Amino acid sequence: MNQTPLYNLHLKYKAHMREFSGWQMPIYYTGIIAEHKAVRQKAGLFDISHMVRLKIEGIGASDLVQRLTTNDVSVLKTGDIQYSLVCNQEGNILDDILVFSLDDGYLLVVNAGNKQTVLSWFKKWAGQAEVKDISNQMSMAAIQGPISQIILQKLIDINLSSIKYYHFTQEKIAGITGFISRTGYTGEDGFELCFASEKAKTLWLALLSAGKDYGLQPIGLGARDTLRLEAALPLYGHELSTQINPFEAGLERFVKLDKGDFLGRRSLIEVKKVGINRKLVGFEMIDRGIPRAGYTVSKDGKHIGQVTSGSFSPTLDKNIGMGYVGTGYTHEGCEFEIEIRGKSTGARVVKTPFYKKSGEGGKKEEY
Repeated sequence: MNQTPLYNLHLKYKAHMREFSGWQMPIYYTGIIAEHKAVRQKAGLFDISHMVRLKIEGIGASDLVQRLTTNDVSVLKTGDIQYSLVCNQEGNILDDILVFSLDDGYLLVVNAGNKQTVLSWFKKWAGQAEVKDISNQMSMAAIQGPISQIILQKLIDINLSSIKYYHFTQEKIAGITGFISRTGYTGEDGFELCFASEKAKTLWLALLSAGKDYGLQPIGLGARDTLRLEAALPLYGHELSTQINPFEAGLERFVKLDKGDFLGRRSLIEVKKVGINRKLVGFEMIDRGIPRAGYTVSKDGKHIGQVTSGSFSPTLDKNIGMGYVGTGYTHEGCEFEIEIRGKSTGARVVKTPFYKKSGEGGKKEEY
């Protein structure tokens, strides 16, 4: 089982550890609901070192990333970040990734469970470009929440307000050189940091010290999941998989069919022409019960779909979920039933995201 450089610190802070995509990760420290509310109200610190970092450089690096991702990397300038999808030839999703545009190539942030799939895929089509797995050399942390900028600013010389959403810069954080990006997976304003692995403990402790008087606390993957669900952000293995295409997932704005050829383009053009039979929706429960991934969705006794994610929402104080249903049942206000422990329980389609942070630096309509 893999361990991040912060593993011993997680134990010191009494984290409840569990396996996640081959890693021993903190699920919670004090409790999922308390940690969730801390991020919404103040700020939280996440270890996200389990995420994969791939460096793409050399001759043909731009052509490779352009060919294997659905978004258009030709529009990127150094310091820009792009959300994108990696699809197979059938147009189904191998992973959703972040693309960092560097002076000398690209840094891709890939989901932990898809490391071998994406790494092998890029190497297969690499040509003269170099594809390097630098995950062991670099670690990642995220500080998220409405006062995250105030806390991080104490350790940074530059004005953090100058970093726009989905942009990054390379600076020293508490004397440690690293990437600072205005990105996150919580629906709150915040930053993700990428730095040398041997500096992980030093930086983690410096961040907690800087945030001590502001209520900053370490946050586990449990709250990360409920936070991303409230923001209606997809999770690979739930909302995304090799059985799902971007149009079904509602991610068509990240598919640039007019940018030129890329793997999966022909299939996606056909999908757009023919249309889809199902689509991802968000819903809230009318009756009591928490929807869980895999639960059946029905309408008047007819099977129409399946839940992909569901939980109690600490912010909204209601049970919410996402799932794929037939396209005739995706309109806002549509009611259907979810089978929870053998009982048919009512649910209603609602507009997503369930929770949206407004204001400068907050979660915008696109990510």
